[in-house]
Amino acid sequence: MASDSASLDAARATGTAAFSKFMAVLQLIADAAEPPTIAHLAAQSGYPRPTVYRIVGALIAEGLVVESARGGNYALGARLMSLASRSWERSDLRIAAADALRALRDVTQETVHLAVRSGAEMVYVEKLESPHAVRMASRIGTRVTLYSSSVGKAYLSTLARAERDALLHGIAFERFTENTIVERNALDAELDACKTRGYAEDREENEAQIFCYGSAIVGTNGATLGCVSVSIPLFRKSETPMETYIAPLKDACRAIAERMSPGTR
Repeated sequence: MASDSASLDAARATGTAAFSKFMAVLQLIADAAEPPTIAHLAAQSGYPRPTVYRIVGALIAEGLVVESARGGNYALGARLMSLASRSWERSDLRIAAADALRALRDVTQETVHLAVRSGAEMVYVEKLESPHAVRMASRIGTRVTLYSSSVGKAYLSTLARAERDALLHGIAFERFTENTIVERNALDAELDACKTRGYAEDREENEAQIFCYGSAIVGTNGATLGCVSVSIPLFRKSETPMETYIAPLKDACRAIAERMSPGTR
């Protein structure tokens, strides 16, 4: 029996390692600005080219990845997009947030995002566009950092210090604009301020000329369910942000939390 248990544990470990490699390559394809080549994927993943060839071949066979018409470059496949679409459509949080997000977009007239944490990043699971011609360039599925985005900082500000430290440990801080906070002490001070005031700010830290306010959706059990942001082109930013953006944003987060609470859905 002990031998069988050891064999099962070894098989699980091998399967987990193989799956992790598949997911790493799939994530690189998803995150690439342009459809990557095998050489690019091998360089970015650190895996040998034959390994990457096998992984990409298996992903193509399952419809999760497709090869470009010219050949040699790879992009996400229709099956993966279908799975993602079904996930978003059936998301309890996305469904519960629909009315509040629409009201927030309508009252602010700016782009609104709903985001959840995914590993050491935040990912947008819903976006409502501003009716204005000039607006933020983003899409559902966009991943943003915890330390430079308003949704990321809002999320971090709800965590206990030990949990925050564990999540930020090992993250290589990248400067996206001259305003990006890349010093840990400065970020901790910023997050403490976010916690006190109940919302976060992205002051052109993730993208130049874009100012964002973010706030967390905190459930009745104290767990952070997700975060909502309002993104504003700097030239259009109101001189009364508390009334124009922040109060409606916090109201929306409270409304979503209530919809997610047992007995209110």
